Amino acid sequence: MSVLIVIPARYASSRYPGKPLAMLRGAGGEARSLIERSWRAAMSVSGVDRVVVATDDARIRDAAEGFGAEVVMTAPECRNGTERCAEAVANMGLSPEIVVNLQGDAPLTPAWFIEDLIAGLRADQGADLATPVLRCTGAMRADLLADRAAGRVGGTTAVFGADMRGLYFSKEVIPFASADFAPNAPTPVYHHVGVYAYRPAALAAYPGWGEGRLEVLEGLEQLRFLEHGRRLLCVDVEARGRQFWELNNPEDIPRIESMLAAMGEP
Repeated sequence: MSVLIVIPARYASSRYPGKPLAMLRGAGGEARSLIERSWRAAMSVSGVDRVVVATDDARIRDAAEGFGAEVVMTAPECRNGTERCAEAVANMGLSPEIVVNLQGDAPLTPAWFIEDLIAGLRADQGADLATPVLRCTGAMRADLLADRAAGRVGGTTAVFGADMRGLYFSKEVIPFASADFAPNAPTPVYHHVGVYAYRPAALAAYPGWGEGRLEVLEGLEQLRFLEHGRRLLCVDVEARGRQFWELNNPEDIPRIESMLAAMGEP
């Protein structure tokens, strides 16, 4: 097997219980669950051999099987999506070239983000994993700042070196910039897109390290790789006019539904 996409999904989220089953209406008014929309996004990616939903909850399993997804059950003790992906791959007994973690809260992820991510990891043999970053416009940066000002945990931002190696990720808006930016102007802030492509050896090692200090403080699973000296490649992706946002809070539902409508997504 070349590429496997795993969609980790848990019901018992502390910030948003039952989030994978939250319903989102598309352009035609049809409501589909968040997990179904994420699965459909995964199924649209070219060059992928298999897509599975990994969960520990029977409600998510039943919903996913109901719309035709393959489901792998995992333990409730998995602390994040990367640990759930690692267990799913181990349970399936597979040895793919690349494992992609498409987290189940990003139904607007374009197929080319994942295709570019896979290509980037293949091209950089020194990287243990890769993740996409999207340069923010002034409007996107303003939305991130508005979330933080309102006390909401919104999107994640990334900083990286000249070699595109990840340096840090935060739920704060970094790097700091004192300037104002026009809505359509590029900014120095990069929105981290919650998708990962791992080499199987790095993924298999991850659960054994235990949670890292920065990982716990930020609530960001990818920091465990950085804390253990692994090389994380940031892949600069382009929106191509496509709107992107993750479902982090119930307040994000109207925003995502308006984006689905604007894009004509059913």
